[in-house]
Amino acid sequence: MSKEPAKREIKQERAARTRVEILEAAITLFARRGYLSTTMSDLAKAIRMTPGALYWHFPTKEDLLLAAIEELHERYRAEFLPLLTERRSLSGREQLVFVVSRTSQFLRYHREYGIFFGMLSAESADSNDRVAEMLREKISLYVEVLAGMIRYGQKRQEFRAEVDPVHMAHTMMGGYLGILLHHNLFRDVVNYDPLMASLDQILSGGLHVRNPLPG
Repeated sequence: MSKEPAKREIKQERAARTRVEILEAAITLFARRGYLSTTMSDLAKAIRMTPGALYWHFPTKEDLLLAAIEELHERYRAEFLPLLTERRSLSGREQLVFVVSRTSQFLRYHREYGIFFGMLSAESADSNDRVAEMLREKISLYVEVLAGMIRYGQKRQEFRAEVDPVHMAHTMMGGYLGILLHHNLFRDVVNYDPLMASLDQILSGGLHVRNPLPG
């Protein structure tokens, strides 16, 4: 029996592992330095690979960046989709509270994921249409999930009817990305949790139906 199929499978598994290592390094470096300041040589050095080997996996830095965006999107899906599916029977407010809490917790331990999106959004908006379009596509998916919860809460009269669900969802996404970048700058003097709690208070105040005053 030929050993070639087994050898091919081993090579494919090794290539897949290497690809994941490259993408992990890319996400971290792009979050720390930005896309424009990070070179393929920087990435190759971070994963102890020759630039030539790196170019074999990803012909250009843009190809690597787009793959990193897709990889990070899949990680978000893997983290949140099963949990959201389990909680479909909850009220709109309960769903949104869960998402806010889980997002804060997730980004506390993976802050480079949020910083990655924030840094790239700032850099690509006016300089790289291909990257900007892919970022808009992914972030818009998260926005629509949040907007759907807000619409559901409005139907149940949990949330104020005059609030525009899509604009509120965009505000939430922008708030999270902005706070991560802000905290990254002030992390030595400002704690993460109070920042996120303050954002939640601001958003909740503009979204939830207020109880009428007595009398």
